[in-house]
Amino acid sequence: MSGRTDHVVVVGAGLAGLSAALHLLGAGRRVTVVESASHPGGRAGLLDTAGYRIDTGPTVLTMPEVVDDALGAVGESLADRLELRPLHPAYQARFADGSSLAVHSDAEAMEAEVRRFAGPEEAAGYRRLRRWLTELYEAQIDRFIAANLDSPLNLIHPAAARLVALGGLGRLGPAVGRRLRDERLRRVFSFQALYAGLSPRRAMAAYGVIAYLDTVGGVWFPKGGMRALPRALADAAAAHGAEFRYDSPVRRLERGGDRVRAVHTDQERIECDAVVLTPDLPTAYRLLGRTPRRLVPLRWSPSAVVLHLGVAGGAQADPAHHVISFGAAWERTFREIIDEGRLMTDPSLLLTRPTVTDPTLAPKGRELLYLLAPAPNLAVGRQDWARLGPAYRDELIAVAIRRGLLTDAPDIDLRHLVTPKDWAEGGHGAGTPFSLAHTLSQTGPFRPGNRVAGTENVALAGSGTTPGVGVPTALISGRLAAARVTGIPAGSGSRTEGRTRGR
Repeated sequence: MSGRTDHVVVVGAGLAGLSAALHLLGAGRRVTVVESASHPGGRAGLLDTAGYRIDTGPTVLTMPEVVDDALGAVGESLADRLELRPLHPAYQARFADGSSLAVHSDAEAMEAEVRRFAGPEEAAGYRRLRRWLTELYEAQIDRFIAANLDSPLNLIHPAAARLVALGGLGRLGPAVGRRLRDERLRRVFSFQALYAGLSPRRAMAAYGVIAYLDTVGGVWFPKGGMRALPRALADAAAAHGAEFRYDSPVRRLERGGDRVRAVHTDQERIECDAVVLTPDLPTAYRLLGRTPRRLVPLRWSPSAVVLHLGVAGGAQADPAHHVISFGAAWERTFREIIDEGRLMTDPSLLLTRPTVTDPTLAPKGRELLYLLAPAPNLAVGRQDWARLGPAYRDELIAVAIRRGLLTDAPDIDLRHLVTPKDWAEGGHGAGTPFSLAHTLSQTGPFRPGNRVAGTENVALAGSGTTPGVGVPTALISGRLAAARVTGIPAGSGSRTEGRTRGR
């Protein structure tokens, strides 16, 4: 950015905003963070009710080195602020035929589990797949994920040639299938395409990097719940000089020519030299008063229905922290929720039991469950969620009982449902917390950029802009936005650079 950038207002205290704040503080900027909620977190929200401490946003934490990187910007470390517990296994996969697979990030443990599950040939295929996923990650992380890309010309680089040679521009499902024959194993290493808003058959193979994160890099859970992550980042930022304004929704940006001069909340006018905007793109563009023109309309990821349950201890059969329950259907499931805008007729579900790792998140003798069902977003779906919600809630509970995720007649004292309608009311475009899909036209330099033409001193951060959707990528987006403000290359001094797990 040209001109002064001494005082930066960060709009939004989600993970992207907090990361941006820490990197800006580390670069010597004065930072004010304004947040509409009464606490930090953004999408990583919270709800406390009836003695349950519920995380309403993401439940899977990967790449803790990105958290360490943000804290390192102000001279602190992850160990100073947060206690992370590695999950072993990362999750349990359960299939319609009654079989079950523990998914380990440790290579030897996972190879042994695959051999038990599907035989020695598949175990050898797993080793080949693991090497390929690691090579995909190494080819992308520094040049394409953790970097600002302004033009397709940025793709002219040896790392791009390496990605092409690895088959990264092919399709994820077939790429996994060339290494694994067992259909169940193929699902375990390709369902992550849904995080990118696509089916494995359509997602670029480059998005195998998401499978790398949880099946090779590992999965963690913070003591105190996922809410502890934004709280740790906010506390570090405040300790190093950031000022926080909670309960302060931003109403408008005051402009002077091509620059934003002040941010107006309900309570005050905050003068500034630069702004980092982290709300979802429709809100960010509305505040800016301009929406960049695109040749291809924006396409949103599928949404999710989330059911938070409070149950008696022992009301669920599987002891794992995360359980993925695959239905018998596969391609049909993606077609229903992505293309046809219909609910899954044979759902695949994610069940998270945070109280397995941290019992303090529920009253004594109780368990807290998080049941997620992918669903159409509001752009393609036509569901009347105000009417449908209670019936679908009961249907999800019935499916969980039939599949053994819950015992028969579980003692349930809390049922809290979140639907695409609720996500939309919370400011998420098209009613999805997963923002824009990672289609080819919304990937890398083709994704909506973190600068908007006609506004000199504003940078964007969050899931809708570069590099994309997810907890680590949201943190990286904050670092990339801070680099726009400071002019310091985003990779300078990064603790994530070149860091991979053993093969």
